Amino acid sequence: MDIKILLVEDDFNLGFVVQDQLTDQGYKVTLATNGVDALKRFNEDKFHMCIFDVMMPKKDGLTLAEDIRKVNTEIPILFLTAKNQTEDKIAGLKAGGDDYLTKPFSTEEFLLRVKALLKRVNLAQEEEVTTFNIGSISYDSENFTLLYGDGETKKLTKKESKILLLLVQNANKVLPRDIVLNAVWGQDDYFVGRSLDVFITKLRKYLKADENVSIENIHGIGFKLITP
Repeated sequence: MDIKILLVEDDFNLGFVVQDQLTDQGYKVTLATNGVDALKRFNEDKFHMCIFDVMMPKKDGLTLAEDIRKVNTEIPILFLTAKNQTEDKIAGLKAGGDDYLTKPFSTEEFLLRVKALLKRVNLAQEEEVTTFNIGSISYDSENFTLLYGDGETKKLTKKESKILLLLVQNANKVLPRDIVLNAVWGQDDYFVGRSLDVFITKLRKYLKADENVSIENIHGIGFKLITP
């Protein structure tokens, strides 16, 4: 069973060194160099643990952790940072981090902390759920399809499916707009924001077969999938 770790470090040399250390222990590591790319990768795969540098371009580690905690409250997060002030550690924990390691650090201590955090992960629950019920509509996130009660099937595009999966994983909760934009497009500027609105309109059309299901706009924040 592969244990997958998302490593985010903007220092290329250190990133490759840490990646090698983890790979040598048998972990499967995905390396990103900025917070925006990391959030996109996080939503494209299933990880067991995250390791974040704090100071990074585009999106710092603390903001990244806050964004991930909006969609996943369980995954362990370890911060790597050059800062050693108490207030910095507190900020990391408040952002959703589980542990904090100051650079430079020994390989032995680093690997022990990783192992300790992974103990809380239930690796037995490895089979990923790919089929969801949205009211009377069945959604297959692996094959990008919606199956209606009358037997009709609707094929979704990859982006439509990724947006719908985020909504389903946060059903009946507010999903921040910037989370969707960064996860699907890797950025949250005006133009991709307009594209998102078009996709939401399409998804509303696909889900209108069940009158108990709707996607609400939460003004200034994001969207909420309402489902029984």
